Amino acid sequence: MIKVENLSKYFGEIRAVDEVSFEVAEGENLVLLGTSGCGKTTTLKMINRLIEPTSGSVFINDQNIMDQQPESLRLGIGYVLQNTGLFPHYTIEENIAVVPQLLGWDHARIKERTQQLIGKLHLDASLLKVYPAQLSGGQQQRVGLARALMADPPTLLMDEPFGALDNVTRAGIRKEFLQLDELTRKTIIMVTHDVQEAFELGDRICLMDKGRVVQIGTPKELLFQPADQFVSTFLQSDRLQLEFRSVTLNDIREHLPKTDTVNKDQSLWSAMESADKDGVADLSQLMNAFNQYQTKIKA
Repeated sequence: MIKVENLSKYFGEIRAVDEVSFEVAEGENLVLLGTSGCGKTTTLKMINRLIEPTSGSVFINDQNIMDQQPESLRLGIGYVLQNTGLFPHYTIEENIAVVPQLLGWDHARIKERTQQLIGKLHLDASLLKVYPAQLSGGQQQRVGLARALMADPPTLLMDEPFGALDNVTRAGIRKEFLQLDELTRKTIIMVTHDVQEAFELGDRICLMDKGRVVQIGTPKELLFQPADQFVSTFLQSDRLQLEFRSVTLNDIREHLPKTDTVNKDQSLWSAMESADKDGVADLSQLMNAFNQYQTKIKA
């Protein structure tokens, strides 16, 4: 769906992005992860030409983005910002309708799609007539997501979408994000510096440092098959929790007591929370199976 080839960006003598390459499959969520200044946001903005590349290529559905007008390109890509990017003097309804109006949708179609989305995003219809400053941070973030999804674009770019929220609100919205059916059909590239967020939401993670890609892989690949010491060190402080969240019962099933009640897609973390309650295994059995799994994959 998206192919990035040797993408670079220089600001004077500063090499912000240095020959970055990756591919994103249709329906996949790729997370660009790294510390501040590693080039992840610059990379994201080059995909919809908010920043023009110095060199390299980006293809969306086999079409070079440089063959399109930037405005036309952006109308076909949903974009979610950390600070929502809502227009302060537009009502919520007017904010959500911006892209469909540019695309020439009629009023009835816009109204129907708006009602559909606010229901899915748990926004009360009474909020449509108020202004962004009258909403909480979580509500504003939902509106920003609604605006990005309004025209049902196949591709979604998200730049630190939950970064401005408090921890409790962010955790709740991340859970909603995973359950939202509107996103299951999207090809998503998301930027974050939050390791837990990357591992919770990403199908694959592109870890960047100093403008370059250090490793691309699934959460388990980064944890158990790190490309170098930088990857290991970057994940070290969160490692145990990340392993518990990344490893599923299916991964450790051969080391568990035989049972037909195992939900193979359930994470070890979730299973530990309900240990002794669902008949799968007690905490000591889960930890023993996890230790055996670690030994096996590191051998």
